[in-house]
Amino acid sequence: MREILGRRRRLLFRRNGGRRELIDAALTYAAEWQWPVLPGVGTDPQGQARCGCPDPECTVPGAHPFDPGLLAATTDARMIRWWWANRPTAPIVLATGGKAPCAVSLPAPAAARALHALDRQGMRLGPVLASPTRWAVLVRPYSMEQLGELLYAKDFVPGSLRFHGEGGYLALPPSETGQGRIRWERAPLPGSAAPWVPGVEAVVDAVVDALTRTGVSAPEF
Repeated sequence: MREILGRRRRLLFRRNGGRRELIDAALTYAAEWQWPVLPGVGTDPQGQARCGCPDPECTVPGAHPFDPGLLAATTDARMIRWWWANRPTAPIVLATGGKAPCAVSLPAPAAARALHALDRQGMRLGPVLASPTRWAVLVRPYSMEQLGELLYAKDFVPGSLRFHGEGGYLALPPSETGQGRIRWERAPLPGSAAPWVPGVEAVVDAVVDALTRTGVSAPEF
């Protein structure tokens, strides 16, 4: 009976354009993993590549908080249900830092080569988010002081690396944004516990080394 219900649920997701998939994912992140999330602004119905916010030159269309603001991010399941009942297609935005993961992101082509190099080295990575343009490696929360010391100690850090720490945000799967669908390149292992993520030092060391060794030229995106 459980398998039949699961199959019916997947069919329902498809009929509803993935709306149940979004709210179920948001509840998993918030209630089970204790990651604070909130609905993103979404895209402009008149032009899906444009952001729904007032900024005509928005650099992350649809994939950022607007109303409510980032400080409203919560792990409260009742609030999550209320938000997505009223905005069922809203992207899921993670407020990074605090008790939630932070992330290191880089352009997709460079990220794919870097991950391939890290796999060959046996580097253990946690979940990796992917959009059509950038990938983000989730890491344990870090402070700005910790990040500053880490980068200061480096002879070279690619300018295309971005750091999503305290006060930052990321869109989570299966959000649809103006830059395309957000997916897992490396999906979390199934289960109710929050996924394991590595420390930022290990990821930055490994990514910089991989980019240097492979001679990847990572343009700014």
